[in-house]
Amino acid sequence: MTRSTEGTAPHRNVQLVIAALTERGADPASVAGLRVLPDAVATAAAAAAALGVEVGQIANSLVFDADGAPLLVLTSGAHRVDTAKVAALVGAQRVRRASAEFVYAATGQRIGGVAPVGHPAPLRALVDRALEGYPQVWAAGGIPHAVFPTTFAELVAVTGGEPAEVA
Repeated sequence: MTRSTEGTAPHRNVQLVIAALTERGADPASVAGLRVLPDAVATAAAAAAALGVEVGQIANSLVFDADGAPLLVLTSGAHRVDTAKVAALVGAQRVRRASAEFVYAATGQRIGGVAPVGHPAPLRALVDRALEGYPQVWAAGGIPHAVFPTTFAELVAVTGGEPAEVA
C-alpha cells in the first residue's frame, strides 16, 4: 500500500476497507494495491487522471435514498445513473441522490471517498455492467485520497451486489 505520509497508520476508514475486502475474500492484489494518493481524487475524472486510466474504469460508489433506505450504486465514471431505471430495478417508488449527512450515516464515509465496502452495515448494492468491459477498475478506499484496483466480478462478490444496467 502506498501512503502519502510515511510512518503513519492509514486512516481508520482505509483500515475498515482493507479489513472488509480481506474478510469478504477479495484478491490479495486488490488489498495490496490500495493506494493513498498525495491529492484527493473526489471525482471520476480526477481519479482517472491520477491513475492514468480511462474514466470508465473508475467505479463510483454513489449512495442513493431509495424510499428512505440507502442504496449503493457502483457505476462507471463514464456515465450518469438513471434514477428512474434504478427505482424500477429495486422496486422503489423514488430513488434520489442522498444528502451528505445520509451518505455519512449509512457508510461512515464522506462523499468523494465512499468505498464499496467498509460501512457499519452492508448496503444493498447494484454494480454497473459497464464496468464488466474493463479487466481492471478502480474504486475509492474510504477517503478521497485512497483508491484500490479491483474487477467487476470482485465488486459483485465483495458487495453482494446485483449486476445491473444503471445508466
